[in-house]
Amino acid sequence: MPAPPRDGSPRTASATADGGRPSAPPAAAGRPGWTFLSNHGHVLACIAQDPEARVREIAHRVGITERAVMRILGDLDEAGVLTRTREGRRSRYTIDPATPLRHPVEAHHTVGELLALLAGGA
Repeated sequence: MPAPPRDGSPRTASATADGGRPSAPPAAAGRPGWTFLSNHGHVLACIAQDPEARVREIAHRVGITERAVMRILGDLDEAGVLTRTREGRRSRYTIDPATPLRHPVEAHHTVGELLALLAGGA
C-alpha cells in the first residue's frame, strides 16, 4: 500500500494502489459509471429533441461543460452530421439523418436510424 500524502491530508478516493495515479472519477449519485452512448451521441440526441436548444441546456442535460458541448458540436458539424444556422442571437441545428455512423461495426446504419431508435421508433 502506498504511503499517505506527506502533507498529512487524507488520501482521496481518486488515488489508486498503483502509486497514487488518479483513476476515473466515481459516478455521481444516481448516475451510472458508464453509458452505451458517448457524449457525442448524447449531444446529438438532445439536438434531435430540440433543434433550438442552447448550449447551456445541452450541457446541463448531458452532464458536461458548455465548452465540451461546443467542441462536440464542432466535431459533428465538421463530420457533416449537423449544420448550424444562426437565427438572431440563437442557433438552430439541422441533423443530416442520412449520415452513416462512424465506427466500422455500425457504419451500415445511419444517424437517422440511431435517432429513431432512441426516440422509440425502432
